[in-house]
Amino acid sequence: MISDPASRPAPDDGLSLRERKKQQTRQRISDVATRLFAARGFDKVTVAEVAEAAGVSAMTVFNHFARKEDLYLDRIPEALALFTRAVRERRPGETAAEPVRRLFLGLADARHPLGALGDTFPAFWRVILDSPALRARVREAVEELEGAVAQAVAETTGARPGDPVPRLTAALTVTAYRTVCATTMARLLAGERADDAAPGHRALIDTTFDALEAALRALGGPARAPGSP
Repeated sequence: MISDPASRPAPDDGLSLRERKKQQTRQRISDVATRLFAARGFDKVTVAEVAEAAGVSAMTVFNHFARKEDLYLDRIPEALALFTRAVRERRPGETAAEPVRRLFLGLADARHPLGALGDTFPAFWRVILDSPALRARVREAVEELEGAVAQAVAETTGARPGDPVPRLTAALTVTAYRTVCATTMARLLAGERADDAAPGHRALIDTTFDALEAALRALGGPARAPGSP
């Protein structure tokens, strides 16, 4: 997905030159693909055309992306990493709601694409709405995110195998995130500017996650991080 440079991670000094070049190639391919999909529609652009425009082979494209849909939805791995890290590193006594709330607010304030608040995002979302293949991939990504969050909750709370609480926690947390994103997306698609939508977006995050927090605390036990009183 194309976005402002500020929303992209800064070069990581922990990466080798080889790894950084791979990262740059991956980003170039995705950015080229996004421009083509935005101009012509996802279903009318082939992987071969993306490869040619990016100056690489089709094999190189698939070395970086398992499927065509991931050329456009290239932030799925980032979302998985951000959410699971937030949950794993949450403070003692917290449910998954609080760290995800903090993450969501920070992403929104930074106008990061995963924060669902930006003036360039409606054009990106319209491509998804116009493509059954992309919509299906989004649904798969939601399932992947729920699974990753559930695993993080289970591992950090010592939940027993078969305990439904980690999965329920993950489903509720991801649903809260999706609901806020969809609500703000509708406002932006209707023509509202991101700066005008921002106060309502932040307020909805807080309202939604307040309700989520109450629900998760009612579950108790394995819903909360070690150190709970």
